[in-house]
Amino acid sequence: MARLSAEAALAHFAGLAPSSIKMGLERVQGALARLGHPERKVPALHVAGTNGKGSTCAMAAACLETTYQTGLYTSPHLVCVNERFRVNGQDLDDRILGERIADVVESLGVDHELTYFELGTLVAFHHFAEVKVDVAVLETGLGGRLDATTACAPRVTCISPVSFDHQEYLGATLNAIAAEKAGIIKPGVPVICSRQVPEALEVIARTADERKAPLLLQGRDFEAEAAADGLAWRGRALRLEGLQLPLLGAHQVQNAALALACVEALGDEGFPLSHGAVSRGLSATRWPGRLERLEGEPPVILDGAHNPAGIAVLVAALEDFSQGRPVHLVFGVLADKDSTPMMEVLFPRCASVALTPLPSPRSKDPSSYETWARALVPTLSLHASPRDALEAARRRACPDGLILVAGSLVLVGEIRRVYEPLR
Repeated sequence: MARLSAEAALAHFAGLAPSSIKMGLERVQGALARLGHPERKVPALHVAGTNGKGSTCAMAAACLETTYQTGLYTSPHLVCVNERFRVNGQDLDDRILGERIADVVESLGVDHELTYFELGTLVAFHHFAEVKVDVAVLETGLGGRLDATTACAPRVTCISPVSFDHQEYLGATLNAIAAEKAGIIKPGVPVICSRQVPEALEVIARTADERKAPLLLQGRDFEAEAAADGLAWRGRALRLEGLQLPLLGAHQVQNAALALACVEALGDEGFPLSHGAVSRGLSATRWPGRLERLEGEPPVILDGAHNPAGIAVLVAALEDFSQGRPVHLVFGVLADKDSTPMMEVLFPRCASVALTPLPSPRSKDPSSYETWARALVPTLSLHASPRDALEAARRRACPDGLILVAGSLVLVGEIRRVYEPLR
C-alpha cells in the first residue's frame, strides 16, 4: 500500500470508533511483532485500577521527568487526542503523531482490525521507542489482563483502588474485577498496591504470590499523610516531608502515596531520583479535569468522576470547595454507566441540576432518567448540549453559587473546550 500522509493518517485514526472495545491481546501482540517489538525497548511503569490511576500516572511521570526522558500514555483525552501521548510533559504534535500513525498503518495495512485504543497504544510504544525514552508510564484503558497496554515490558506495576465499573466486560463481582486488574502483574516484577477492599486485596495478593512478584502494600510498606507543612511520605527506605501536592482533594494523598512508592521501586530498578527531584516533580504535577477549578465567577469545578466510588470521593471533597455556597450541577453520563447510584449520592447535595447529553455516540439520553432525577433535587432541567447546560447553571449560580461539572470525562472535556469566563 502507498504510505499515508500525516494528514491522512490522522484522519484514519479519527475515523476509528473511539468507543469500540474488543477484549483480547492477540491483535496487539501480532501487530507489535510486525513492528519489531518496540514495547521491549521501553522500560515501563504500568498502572491499573478503577479510580485514581490517571492521577497516579501523572504524579509518577512528573517526578521521573525531572531526571529522565519520560513518556506518558493515558486515556481518555479531554479535548485533543494528542494529550494521550506525552514526552516530558509535552503533547505529541499533529505532524509527528500523524507520521507515527502512518508508520504503524504501513506495517499493518489500512484494513487492519485494531480498535482505536489498540492503534493508539501501538503508536505510543512506537513513538516512545523511536525517541528512546528512558522510561514510560502507561495507564491501562480497560481492566488489565486483556488490555492492550499489558503487552508492555514493565519494571514496576501498580494497582490503584478497585471498585465497580465496566461490569459488562470485567465481571459482576469485585473478585472478578480485581482478577482482571491483577492481570497486569508480571512474574518477578514488583507490584505497588493501594488500600483495597478485602475481596480485591485477596485476589491481588494471591496473583502476586503465584507469579512471585514482590507485593508492596499501602499502610504496610509505604504511606502518605497530610501535614501542616505539606505531604509526609514514608517508604521502605525513603522518608520525605514538606512535599507540595497541587492536585486538589484529600483522595490525592492516597494517589500520591502510590506514585511515590512507584518512584521508590523504580529507583531499585535503575531509575533513582534524589529527594529534591521527587519534591520538584510532585509540586509540578498537572492533571486537568480532576477537581480542576476554572478561573472566573461563579467558580466552576470540573471532576471526571463517572462511577459510584469516584462520586463518593467527589462528595467528600465538595464541602471544602463549596464553603457554604449552593452547588449547581451540570451532569451527563455514558450509557454504559450505572447512573442511579451516582445520582442518589450527588444530586441531593445540589441546589439545581442541569442534565445534558454528551458529544459521544455512547451518551445516555437524559430524558431516560429525568423522572428519577427530579425526585432527588429541588430544581432540574434538560438541555440540548453541555454549553446550554453550563449557561443554565451560570444563571442559577450567580452571584454566590458554585458550578460543578461531573458524570463523565467526556463532559469535562467538552466543558473545557467551550468554557469562556464571564467578562
